[in-house]
Amino acid sequence: MSKKWLLSVSLAASVSVLAACGNGSTRAEESKPETSQSAPAPNAQGQSGQSQQPKMPKPDLSGIPSVVATVNGEKIPKKEFVQMYESQFQQMAMQSQMSGQKVDQDKLKGQVADGLVGTELLIQEAEKRGIDATGKDVQAKLNELAKSQQMGSVDKLLAAAEKQGMSKDKVTSQVETQIKVEQLISKETGNLDPTEKELKDAYKMVKAQQAQMGGGGGQQSKLPPFEKVKGQLAEQVKSQKEAKATQGLVKDLREDAKVSINL
Repeated sequence: MSKKWLLSVSLAASVSVLAACGNGSTRAEESKPETSQSAPAPNAQGQSGQSQQPKMPKPDLSGIPSVVATVNGEKIPKKEFVQMYESQFQQMAMQSQMSGQKVDQDKLKGQVADGLVGTELLIQEAEKRGIDATGKDVQAKLNELAKSQQMGSVDKLLAAAEKQGMSKDKVTSQVETQIKVEQLISKETGNLDPTEKELKDAYKMVKAQQAQMGGGGGQQSKLPPFEKVKGQLAEQVKSQKEAKATQGLVKDLREDAKVSINL
């Protein structure tokens, strides 16, 4: 029963990545709005330098079992794992091209499996508590998804999903599940609005990381003033706090769960 494709793409990714990284450095880097990245500078021969970039690696899906994991009797099938793995791998591969570091596919597979297990645990807990999603909640979430995916409208979002083999009822069901899990997390975390000090600390961290990466040069690499990016920093810090709280909830749920991973 593939009931959480949309949920897996968003929530399981954050659960697994946070569990692996812990320090939030990747998210801090994402907090650099309006800091544009220029294309590779031409070399002495006037070439763009693209020929010097390493080839894009490909995901290794050999040996993946038909059932990747079982959570309290609920099976996580290979298809679900592959969808999530390919999505995460694509992001890692792009980072690999820029950094020159090889993607550790065994490690990534473990992170993805853990993320899917965490997602399933959250779904089961939401259902256990009887958390519900109203039609109004579903419509609001669909509007949010359409906007975040730059689809323009819910109809276009549903049309795109249908091309991927997902009916309107299936998308709606998965959105309902996502809302229930978000409500569960909200009940557990409470108010996550960042303080002024947390925002300033986040700004300092981004500034320090930029300096470490050699961002003290040209105009393009200059970090905008604090007040200009304060709103975006607030969203980012809140997201980090929510992800950390989610990780703690998953850890607690996993202690009392029957989980087996077959990778």
